[in-house]
Amino acid sequence: MVRTLNTPRPPTRRVDGILLLDKPAGISSNRALQLAKRLFRAEKAGHTGSLDPLATGLLPICFGEATKIAGWLLGSRKAYRAECRLGITTDSDDAEGAVLRERPVPVLDEETIRTQLARLTGRITQVPPAYSALKQQGVALYKRARRGEVVTPPPREVEVYRFDLIERLGEDGLRLDVECGSGTYVRSLVRDLGEALGCGAHLTALRRLWVAPFTAPRMVTLERLESIGAEGGAPELDACLLPLEAGLADVPELPVDAQAQVALAHGRKVASGAAPARYRVHDAGGSLLALVEADGRALRVLRGFSSG
Repeated sequence: MVRTLNTPRPPTRRVDGILLLDKPAGISSNRALQLAKRLFRAEKAGHTGSLDPLATGLLPICFGEATKIAGWLLGSRKAYRAECRLGITTDSDDAEGAVLRERPVPVLDEETIRTQLARLTGRITQVPPAYSALKQQGVALYKRARRGEVVTPPPREVEVYRFDLIERLGEDGLRLDVECGSGTYVRSLVRDLGEALGCGAHLTALRRLWVAPFTAPRMVTLERLESIGAEGGAPELDACLLPLEAGLADVPELPVDAQAQVALAHGRKVASGAAPARYRVHDAGGSLLALVEADGRALRVLRGFSSG
């Protein structure tokens, strides 16, 4: 049916849970989010960390109550499969940017490449790409760069747990695996690797493999969601969602008594000798009640959840 100005929009509904979306190349994370939100007719949704339009792979989307832990997932450990081309640098550090410089690729053995990869592993200082969503003075860097402004992103520390060579792709290509912490730009890692090898490099393909705690994700594509929605409607779509608790699978559960449950449900502190850490608290029926932080003396509610 063709929508006109007088055609009412389908009503939205409350949807709670986490969708492990396999984002396609060519669209932004926000566009993927809006398409998924529309398919589910969800009232509220948010994603847990952007993927560039060039990138594919896992984009966890939180619906309803799960949006309360989107920030938690944003800071999670992540893994990627990346491909790069040596000898060419671009202004965006990937294949979508304008070429800045071309250099011959030297003869490189795998030991030399792995040595430079190792130097980009651990706690390192990284300069983000000029074309990134980071903001300066309230404006995204990529917007300033597109206006022709000189953009100098400030360096920052990031954690790279693993940066491995998987295989050579001809004379000027590499396939790499990256496991890193929040805020790490794989484009910048590839750029810095190219400089260390003396020829420059840019990212040509990127796929996010997992985001903790979803380290073996069963992802679903937008095309598959469209098919499921057409065939089975909302119940079948909802069956694709993980419960909110799945996003906190790495957080230990802390049993509390009924009185404490009531207090925490109302956002009040509760005396507790639990070791300093973050915990999940469930109600008597097993539903997730709150994410709390203990300091050895009391429990403080970080996020409260509603099952209604």
